Amino acid sequence: MKRERTAGANYQAKLPTPFALLGIRAEGDVLVEITFLPKSGGALAPRDRVSARACAQIERYLEDSEFCFDLPIASQGTPFQRRVWRKIAAIGPGRTRSYGEIARELGSSPRAVGQACGANPVPLVVPCHRVLAAGGLGGFAHHEGGFHLWVKRWLLAHEGVARG
Repeated sequence: MKRERTAGANYQAKLPTPFALLGIRAEGDVLVEITFLPKSGGALAPRDRVSARACAQIERYLEDSEFCFDLPIASQGTPFQRRVWRKIAAIGPGRTRSYGEIARELGSSPRAVGQACGANPVPLVVPCHRVLAAGGLGGFAHHEGGFHLWVKRWLLAHEGVARG
């Protein structure tokens, strides 16, 4: 089932981190969305088991960049996006891949892989920050600069990856 991201979503938790306030949305027993919100927003204690588990695992990741997430994720996206997200989920902490490498494996184009990365509803859990352009950082969450690229740099530095 396709689920649309909604800017005014009702979050089950809002977790302050060093790089953003994370809006966490769950439905039933699955994680649906993680959104980067302005740090100026207020925290919200988890309202259900899935969001509590997500918050606990994000905190573990912040303490240990080698931590690997294990959360139930809602089935969403197109078949192609899901194929890209599976490739991204297989990239280990501190490692990176290029859009082009993933595109070649999937018989696609780097731009299509980039679009799928930008549509990833659960960044961090599906670590799209680990996908880079052949000649540099690339975009993040459908943004080419500003706050979102700063977040990507922060996450890569947290994992020990030195990139511009």
